[in-house]
Amino acid sequence: MKTPGAITLLELNSRVASVLGAAPGLNDVWVIGETSDLRRSGPHCYLELIDKDPDTGQPVARARATIWASRYMVIDSEFRRATGSPLASGIKIMVKCSVNYHPLYGLSLNITDVNPEFTLGDLLRRRRELIDRLTREGIIELNRRLVWAVPPTRIAVISAPGAAGYGDFINQLYTNPARLRFTTELFPAVMQGEHCAESVVDALGRIAARSEEFDGVVIIRGGGATGDLAAFDDYALAAHIAMFPLPVMIGIGHERDITLLDYVANQRVKTPTAAAEWLISRGTEALERVRVLGAALFDTVNSAIQRSHRRLENIAGSLPALAQGVLLRASQRVGPSVSQTIEMAVTNAVRHRKERLTALAALVDTLSPEATLRRGFSITRLNGRAISDSAETTSGDTIQTTLATGTITSIVK
Repeated sequence: MKTPGAITLLELNSRVASVLGAAPGLNDVWVIGETSDLRRSGPHCYLELIDKDPDTGQPVARARATIWASRYMVIDSEFRRATGSPLASGIKIMVKCSVNYHPLYGLSLNITDVNPEFTLGDLLRRRRELIDRLTREGIIELNRRLVWAVPPTRIAVISAPGAAGYGDFINQLYTNPARLRFTTELFPAVMQGEHCAESVVDALGRIAARSEEFDGVVIIRGGGATGDLAAFDDYALAAHIAMFPLPVMIGIGHERDITLLDYVANQRVKTPTAAAEWLISRGTEALERVRVLGAALFDTVNSAIQRSHRRLENIAGSLPALAQGVLLRASQRVGPSVSQTIEMAVTNAVRHRKERLTALAALVDTLSPEATLRRGFSITRLNGRAISDSAETTSGDTIQTTLATGTITSIVK
């Protein structure tokens, strides 16, 4: 039996739709929310807008939303141009929308515009808040204070297997012109998306368990959209890097790309290739220091031998005169027989000393650079510096080869 005045659900929902459609403040309203479950279906875009509690992060409001094809292409294009990334789930946006109520599908929002500047500002604000938190906790500088080994040659790498950035890094490192030898081990990780931070933290944990096997860690990823790099603005990941026991280098994106990790890592470079170049430069600097010390040691030893040789010659030349003076003074103080005895003793002593000096002089002469040259060896110099490896020269260099007699100047082909 029908109650007088009763209406159908369709009629009720139609009344609600009519009221909402005419209500002030429900059309062309700017609304802030976080995107979720964003997807394209044909030319249209469907998503949810969520409002979260700032303290707990739990949703406190939720609404379905639609961007119809007539506006989606324009909105997405403008958003990409401003932020460098497309509309996606998990970002905070400001949208211009109107409330719709369909009798069958219920309430939804019709989005007609998006303010990309709000999204950029929110990313920067959130990053600044995380930097301030890391600073208050006293950990933001910890990894920066670690010192790299000299040179760093044992490198743990965190990257996506098969990624172009990882390939560039390995190619640059293993084909370095100085022919430095590096050993690397890849710890695979997801380098974008919602599981990125968790995956990199897991890779760091596996490296930490074997930290004595490595000189440092390199985290690399090629460039991408701002949205793709948002996963690296993660507190838990940044805190792990800040407190990591090995120095960490970040080579993520292009030069214009900045993430939270750049503020806590020991080194930040602009690309994966630049990360390899930094490691190579440290090795080259160490090698050059060894070469300089070796040349200085050679010059010092050579100078010492020459000074000793001259000192022995001076002593040998002065001994006869010293001995004669001693004999003369002794003969004046004692009788002829005693004088003869002393004279014989002194003569014998002088003879023994001269024989010893002659032997020492022969040894010094044998060890001298000139004797080495007389035995068929030579010294080759490039720009005045002695070299021992043909790899230190390049085609067209002018080198001087010193022989026992004379010097030969050559041009490397």
